[in-house]
Amino acid sequence: MALGVSASVVALLVLVVLLGATVQGLVGLGLNLVSAPVVALVAPSLMPELPLALAVLLPAFTLARDRDDIDWRGLGWVLSARVPGVALGVLFLAVLSERAVAVAVALMVLLAVLLTLRSVEVPVRPATLGAAGLLSGLAGTTTSIGGPPVAILYQHRPPQQIRSTLAVLFTVGAAMSLVGLGLSGDLDTHVLPLAMVLTPCLVVGAWAGNRLQGAVPDRQIRYAVLAVCAASAVVLLVRSILG
Repeated sequence: MALGVSASVVALLVLVVLLGATVQGLVGLGLNLVSAPVVALVAPSLMPELPLALAVLLPAFTLARDRDDIDWRGLGWVLSARVPGVALGVLFLAVLSERAVAVAVALMVLLAVLLTLRSVEVPVRPATLGAAGLLSGLAGTTTSIGGPPVAILYQHRPPQQIRSTLAVLFTVGAAMSLVGLGLSGDLDTHVLPLAMVLTPCLVVGAWAGNRLQGAVPDRQIRYAVLAVCAASAVVLLVRSILG
């Protein structure tokens, strides 16, 4: 119990973080899709700080090998809009129930996935990047799953650009959410030792995801991105309804 949770919970978190890091290493997102629902179920006191801390750490391993394809211009718009998105997330958590926010975010993500599956391609331009950044900040702060709005926007880009651009977003964006929680007085730092213990799982998962990239054709990555986004929305809905 030195880490604040039992050994069995730590063992379970090792498995889900390893799986989530592998998915994210392959597709560009997925760590918190896999880990956040489990953390919320077995150790709710660790939410949302533990998933956010892991979301800061994992992208460092992606960026160590993929930096050349980052869309810095697009990230400028996304991250600028993420700041008010984080503020909105903190405000919503204070005013509304976490369940209500999670349901709203999940429905928006599902609608976006369905629209884009019907060949509705959203242009990547300042207005859409800003909207995606705002939603990402709100969703990341309230549910720790903030990747889908930006991933859906970038789904038609090359896989390397999707992975590297999202990696920067997750590192900076999750750090913003942690700072926002800290400024509001809601940040609990007792999760940091556990995050350090789980870091080797992030390393192994990032390596495994990288090895799997050659087995998935580039043209299929778009559908994998949409599948992960849709799954994150479904998980949020189920967690909210049953929680």
